Amino acid sequence: MRPDILNPLFAEISALKGVGPALARPLERLGLARAVDVAFHLPISWVDRKLTDTLDMADAGRIIGIVLTPVEYKASGGTRAPFRVHATDSQGNYVSLIFFGRNSGWPRKLLPIGEPRFVSGKLDLYGQDLQIVHPDHVLPTDEAKDIPEREPVYGLSEGLTNNRMRELAAQALQRAPELPEWIEPSVLAHRDWPGWHEALARAHKDPADATAKARLAYDEIFAGQLALMLVRASSRKRRGMPVQGDGRLRSLLKLPFAPTGAQRRSIGEIEGDMVQATPMLRLLQGDVGSGKTLVALMALLNAVEAGAQGAMLAPTEILARQHFATLQKMLAGLPVNIAILTGREKGKAREATLMGLADGSIHILVGTHAIFQEAVQYRNLALAVIDEQHRFGVAQRMMLTAKAELTPHLLVMTATPIPRTLTLTYYGEMEVSRLDEMPPGRQPIETRVLSASRLDEVVEALGRHIATGGQAYWVCPLVEESENSDQAAAEARAESLRMRFGDAIGLVHGRMKGPEKDMVMDAFASNRTKVLVATTVIEVGVDVPNATLMIIEGADRFGLAQLHQLRGRVGRGDKPSVCLLLRGGALGETSRARLALMRETNDGFRIAEEDLRLRGAGELLGTRQSGEAQFRLANPEQIATLIDLARDDARLLIDRDGGLDSGRGQAARTCLYLFERDAAVGLLRSG
Repeated sequence: MRPDILNPLFAEISALKGVGPALARPLERLGLARAVDVAFHLPISWVDRKLTDTLDMADAGRIIGIVLTPVEYKASGGTRAPFRVHATDSQGNYVSLIFFGRNSGWPRKLLPIGEPRFVSGKLDLYGQDLQIVHPDHVLPTDEAKDIPEREPVYGLSEGLTNNRMRELAAQALQRAPELPEWIEPSVLAHRDWPGWHEALARAHKDPADATAKARLAYDEIFAGQLALMLVRASSRKRRGMPVQGDGRLRSLLKLPFAPTGAQRRSIGEIEGDMVQATPMLRLLQGDVGSGKTLVALMALLNAVEAGAQGAMLAPTEILARQHFATLQKMLAGLPVNIAILTGREKGKAREATLMGLADGSIHILVGTHAIFQEAVQYRNLALAVIDEQHRFGVAQRMMLTAKAELTPHLLVMTATPIPRTLTLTYYGEMEVSRLDEMPPGRQPIETRVLSASRLDEVVEALGRHIATGGQAYWVCPLVEESENSDQAAAEARAESLRMRFGDAIGLVHGRMKGPEKDMVMDAFASNRTKVLVATTVIEVGVDVPNATLMIIEGADRFGLAQLHQLRGRVGRGDKPSVCLLLRGGALGETSRARLALMRETNDGFRIAEEDLRLRGAGELLGTRQSGEAQFRLANPEQIATLIDLARDDARLLIDRDGGLDSGRGQAARTCLYLFERDAAVGLLRSG
């Protein structure tokens, strides 16, 4: 239960003065649903304002603050034409204050003739005349004393002004209490950090205050590291089932090639963990095509050989069905009963699966989050494998491990190569195995970057590719056209390609129902359709060796890790593959660097490091889509520089300072609640 001291800060956004349904909508678009969200919505930049008594042409281009007296209104014809207020400074120098798209009543009310007003805005030179277009502040002179020389600028959405955001932040800060100190005293002194409340106030007042922002980033990282350590400690206390298979099933597998050294090493590490009574907590990292599925199957068969059951969890139905089909093929001829359970399985088929799990006749279950449901009971679950771990929260994976009397061993896999910093940040409670070799026969993928203006040439090349028996993916960022976006839409692209290639074109996207998706995917896998137009729903889990051409439209809109995942859908057979990245016309520096790196390397780990630098942890790990706790205050650079310190401090608290029951531990408990890292810890303790 959250400490009472934090309750005012965790109030709904409607508790802030002036927030009604109309203002709540733009706040919601920014993810600001509570006062604490506003408090953690730090300014992204600032405005340096020159406070002056007189107008000076030398200040053109700067934001100034000055007392002006309106002397004349000048309305141009038409409602869209600008309305001008001519005003003078204390020396009689003239400036025009210009307002667009307003009726003239509003500027007249704001700036009555003859009454001095404090005006702030960007001073511009128009010919030989000075002007300020849409001043950011117009106030009676006695109210201007609170306008700072350095003013924070917040991230906004349509319907929300910077002034309004600043007022809401001030209210949220008033709700933020003084909290007991959780940082180890010597760390605090060495860094010369302020207290938590002071740091938050300073970060809102002056976005250039690096010391205050570092303190807040540290708090968030510390909360994450402490939570992971408590998860690990609690898991280590749980009683697991020692699992040691005899190899009889694994020896029957007919593999197309010998496992790589990295696969053998990882299998050995997993077997070493599973033979212990302490439950395994292991992360298996591997680039696209590095052979994670084989490693997972070896672990599952190890459990089955020992008379137990295994479960494999995937984040999407497409991926679950892909895993099921792959494992079925690999297990052909073996006395192993494998089943699938997703939200789509109903009626007698679902009942039969549930009974088979309960009586132990089903050895391996593959599924989506449906395998969390209460009705799903296992006879003897010894191993849970979770694919694409970053799409599941800690709490979700603990629900799965709670399905057994003894805590199952846990193997989580990701095809997103994760830099060391993020491995520590998100998976600090786990041991790590890394597949850093590719199986023999995997072809390197040639990547080319083309301007979208060459679309006709690309379509011609696609026609030649199909004519020679090849298949291709065409990935678009959106499902349907939006008037607010010029991104290509999958539906529109599929329609235009069908006009050229007819029924050779298939379409799949996230809004389609499961059976419909399956039909499309099956038609592509069996070569009945030649081109699969898709959104990023095919990012993981699609394996069609004959597809050797990947076209990604609007490639400059994607992150590096996502581009790398999509590119990994080709190059899965023994033929050379090509990835075409279609870019927009005006490329920013970041987009240019991103596409250049994609062209020059297929190394997922190098790409991941660069993606972290360019985009940040939340997007790299997909946390913005998954609901997993993400960093709101700490940026990638701060994570990299502070992670080791925070981990050491958290370990010190647990090992030397009495854990959560000590004085500092009670303060740290408040820190966990503040950054909402408490749920998994509470779940583990109660489990």
